[in-house]
Amino acid sequence: MSYPKRWTALAVLSATGLMTVLDGSIVTVAMPAIQADVGFTAAGLSWMVNAYLIPFGGLLLLAGRLGDLLGRRRMFLAGNAVFTGASLLAGLATGPGLLIAARFLQGVGSALASAVVLGILVTLFTDPAERGKAIAVFSFTGAAGASIGQVLGGVLTDALSWPWIFFINVPIGVAAIALALVALPADRGTGWSPNTDVLGAVLVTSGLMLGIYTIVTTGPYAWLTGTVAVALLAGFVGRQVTAREPLMPLRIFRSRDVTGANLAQMLSLSAMFAFQVLVALHMQKVLGYGALETGLAMLPAAVGIGVVSLFVSAPLSARFGARTVLRAGLLLLIAAMALLTRIPVQASYVTDLLPVMLLISGGGLVLPALATLGMSGAEDGDAGLASGLFNTTQQVGMALGVAVLSTLAATRTDRLLTAGADQAAALTGGYRLAFATSAGLLITAFLVALLVLRRPAGTPAPDRVPAA
Repeated sequence: MSYPKRWTALAVLSATGLMTVLDGSIVTVAMPAIQADVGFTAAGLSWMVNAYLIPFGGLLLLAGRLGDLLGRRRMFLAGNAVFTGASLLAGLATGPGLLIAARFLQGVGSALASAVVLGILVTLFTDPAERGKAIAVFSFTGAAGASIGQVLGGVLTDALSWPWIFFINVPIGVAAIALALVALPADRGTGWSPNTDVLGAVLVTSGLMLGIYTIVTTGPYAWLTGTVAVALLAGFVGRQVTAREPLMPLRIFRSRDVTGANLAQMLSLSAMFAFQVLVALHMQKVLGYGALETGLAMLPAAVGIGVVSLFVSAPLSARFGARTVLRAGLLLLIAAMALLTRIPVQASYVTDLLPVMLLISGGGLVLPALATLGMSGAEDGDAGLASGLFNTTQQVGMALGVAVLSTLAATRTDRLLTAGADQAAALTGGYRLAFATSAGLLITAFLVALLVLRRPAGTPAPDRVPAA
C-alpha cells in the first residue's frame, strides 16, 4: 500500500532541497554588502562560501549512512534544526568569526538533511511512474534554487539588508520541521552496533573535507593537502574491504547504474555549475550587467529546466527510459556550451545568450534521469548511503568544476593581457576556453551514458515505466 502522506512529504523534502541550494547562491550576491558591513578582508570574504562548502561536501556520505543506521527521518529533522538555528545565528552575527562559524554550522545542517532526502523519496514512492514524477519535482526545486537565489539575494539585500538572506531560512526551516513531523514516516534504521565502522567514518569525513578544502582554496600547499586527502580516502576504501560492518559496502558499486550515474553526474555538474558562475561573471565584467540584471538574464534557464523537469522528463522517461532521456539532455547541454565557445566580446543577449539559456533546459532531462539511475540500483538498506553518495559526487563535481574552469579562464585571460589584448577581449577569451572545456566534460559524460549506462542485452529496462 502506498504511503498516504507521500505527496505532502515530497513538498517537505523539496522545500528543504530548495532552501539548501538557494542558500548556496543567495550569499554570492550579498557578499559586497557583507564585506562592507561586517569588516571582512578580501581574502577572508571567500570563507563565506568555503565555510559552508567544506562541511557540506565532507559530511554527505557519512550522514547518508547514518540515516540508514539511525533512521532517515531522525537525520532529516536534526539537519533542518541545525540549519535553521545556524541561519538565525548568521543573521545576528556582527563579526567575521561568528558569521563564518554560523556558515560552517549551516553546512553541517545541510549535509545531515540533504544526504537522506533521495533515500526517503525512493522509499516513499514505490510505484515507478509516481517515483519518476516525484524525482522530477525534486530535481526542479534544486535546479531552480540557484537562479532564484541570485534574484532573491539582490532583492533582499537592496530592499532590506544582508541579514535577511539568512533570516528568510528561519520560517521555512520551522515550517519544514513541523510538516516533517507529521508527513514523514518514522523509521528505526538498521541500528548501530559495536562493529559499526567508526574508523571508516573518520577516514572518509576527514578525507572529503580536506579534499573539498583543497579544491575551494587552491592555496600554495594544495599539493600537500590534496595528497593527504587522497591518502585518507584510499585508506577508507581499504578499510571498507576489511571492516566487518563497512560504512560504505563496496557492493553498491556493482550496479552499473549507480556507478555510471555518479560518474556522469560529477562530469555534468562540473560543467553546469561552472557555466552558471562563469556566464554570470561574463555578464557583469564584460557586458556591464548588475547583480539583479544577471539573475533575471539567467531566469529563462531556470524556467526552462523547471518546465522540462516537471512536464517533459517523466513522460519521456516512461516512454523511452531514463538512459535515452539522459543522453538527449546531454546533447542539448553540449550544444549550449558549443555556442558559448564563439561568444563575441560585445554579445547581444537576444542573439548570443538567450539561445544558450534555452538549450540549458536540457538540464531538466539530465538531472531527473541521473537521480533515477543513481538510486535504482541501491538496495533498500542502502538507500541513505546511495543518496549520500549521489549528493557527494554532486558537490565534489560542482566544486571541482568551478575551481578548475575558473583557473583555466584566469590563466588564459592573463596570457591574453600580456599579449596586448584589452580587458574585455582577454576576459572573453578566458571564458571561451572554460566553456570549451565544459563542452569536453559533457561529451565525456555522454560517453559514460552511452558505454557504462547501457542496458545489457536481453534484460528488461527498469528505468522505463508505464505512463500514469
